[in-house]
Amino acid sequence: MNYRHAFHAGNHADVLKHVVLLAVCDALTAKPTPAFALDTHAGRGLYRLKSGSAQRTGEAEQGVGRLLAAQPRDPAIGRYLKAVAACRAAHGHDAYPGSPWLLAHALREQDRIACCELQPIEAAALKANFAGDARISARESDGYAAMKALLPPKAGATKLGRGLVLIDPPYEAQLDEFDAALAALREGLQRWPQGTFALWYPIKLRRHLQPFYRKATHLPAKSALVAELLVRADDSPLRMNGSGLLLLNAPWKLDETLGAALPPLRAALDDGGGASDLRWLKPPV
Repeated sequence: MNYRHAFHAGNHADVLKHVVLLAVCDALTAKPTPAFALDTHAGRGLYRLKSGSAQRTGEAEQGVGRLLAAQPRDPAIGRYLKAVAACRAAHGHDAYPGSPWLLAHALREQDRIACCELQPIEAAALKANFAGDARISARESDGYAAMKALLPPKAGATKLGRGLVLIDPPYEAQLDEFDAALAALREGLQRWPQGTFALWYPIKLRRHLQPFYRKATHLPAKSALVAELLVRADDSPLRMNGSGLLLLNAPWKLDETLGAALPPLRAALDDGGGASDLRWLKPPV
């Protein structure tokens, strides 16, 4: 696998994914019972935006950089920007938190986190970055396989009923990755039907996503919500014009939280022709 998340850390897709991730975490921690989070494609979990790979692409300037300049007055966006500030206070002015760092920041002492990364160099960095946190298990492993091994989650002999699986694959196989992710989601839901599952996906040409949407409605979940942010018109197969998250068994009122956050995200990150969308593929019953 040649993909390196470091090239894209802090871009518009990361902004959307991380705003949603923190909103889900806050919903999970609203109740006192322990929760579990699995990050299947974790990367290294902590990045530098002013050096190395991220600096070469400059994508963060068009993502988190714009949002920091705009400072939209939305609670979910503010929550994300405070997390970025906390990361920089701990790790330096050009630090950017990946999803493992945000999970560690948002979840509690009684919660448990498993992070998987298949690429050896990234996995080694992941293990080093979180070596001091007993809540986190960092693994050099295939995230899809880890879903079979780790679900349903347990803490000792106790099953954990609440939590999140975040699937953020590299989509190197292009549209074939959707089939692999949907198969993993189906099996994950069968193993842990009460869990919340979030699948991130890129948007290039929207019409290519129609089969994915149809198949998602047939997954054995109680509900299916999509949250999408486009920074450009979805009319080019040659670049990522936006991204979305498929949220299965979304927490109560998450749609209201994201419905308020998406318009100011679009306004801050729009490159011309942008849009946002929030809709139920399968409404909760």
